[in-house]
Amino acid sequence: MGKTKELPQKLREEIISSHLKGLGYKKISKRFNIPGDTIGSITRKFKTYGTAANLPSGGRKLTISSRALSNLVRTAKKNPRVTARQLQDDMMKAGTSASVATIRRALNNQGLHGRTPRRTPFLTSRNIRSRLEYARRNLDKTTEFWETVLWTDETKLELFGHMDQRYVWRAKGQAYGQKNTIPTVKHGGGSVMMWGCFSAAGTGNLDCVTGIMDSQKYQVILKKNVMPSVDKLNLGDHWIFQQDNDPKHTSKSTKAWLGKRCWSVLEWPSQSPDLNPIENLWWDLKKAVAARKLSNITELEAFAREEWAKIPIERCKKLVRTYRKCLLEVIKTKGRSTRY
Repeated sequence: MGKTKELPQKLREEIISSHLKGLGYKKISKRFNIPGDTIGSITRKFKTYGTAANLPSGGRKLTISSRALSNLVRTAKKNPRVTARQLQDDMMKAGTSASVATIRRALNNQGLHGRTPRRTPFLTSRNIRSRLEYARRNLDKTTEFWETVLWTDETKLELFGHMDQRYVWRAKGQAYGQKNTIPTVKHGGGSVMMWGCFSAAGTGNLDCVTGIMDSQKYQVILKKNVMPSVDKLNLGDHWIFQQDNDPKHTSKSTKAWLGKRCWSVLEWPSQSPDLNPIENLWWDLKKAVAARKLSNITELEAFAREEWAKIPIERCKKLVRTYRKCLLEVIKTKGRSTRY
């Protein structure tokens, strides 16, 4: 059956006007030669929504049965990587047919949407146990404890990185218009490796690593930057040094170097960048670099130092004071990767 023709807005208003004057459904129906059920529908809508205008519909009705929909949702949750085409094939084998678009719409209505998978470090069972033990061991540490930690890490800043917008609105045939493309250069156009540190009191030193960083270069970086940062951030005598388990950080020579200085080193689980709040500051820095559109490595390094120094103390303080939430998330995921 085709869709019923909608009544003109003016006619709807006249029906409501007659109703407000006290005329009954039968009299209004006879006056306008319109079925009584239609008159009733228009007046009830007016009483509920206060308007005689046509309201937007709830969209196209799904043609998938409730049982088939339950199977779709169950399959998609069990195997998030299954495609709509594969789900369509499964439905056909079960004697039900539906278009790929209908299947996608059905899953969307159930709160399941196609998204690009987030990239996370590969975690072995040993990594998972280590992360869970770390979270449980440190869960009851006070905010004052975490405020004594000097968080450190390295990151690569690219001259032409991948922080740019991934989508554009364009018309057909305009894919290669200047405004619709992202300029790239061979081999990324160059990059710099930066070492940085911060605490709840703000950002410490940011240093550029020349060449490939091995254990010896790493120790030079620490000698040059750690204690000046500790003094700058007023961490006092009882501060804690944090680093990840990169081989150059845990080599025999680096361990011996750290041992001579008697620094208190935070025990750290492998494959755990999400447990280091400095990753949030790296994200801030990379966004600023991408937005600036720098032209060479010298500008990149200078701008990075400038932006690092400008990161608000409140930003650093909040990351440290909410660190317990990160530990709780690790426990909640039973040691697996978190949204942090």
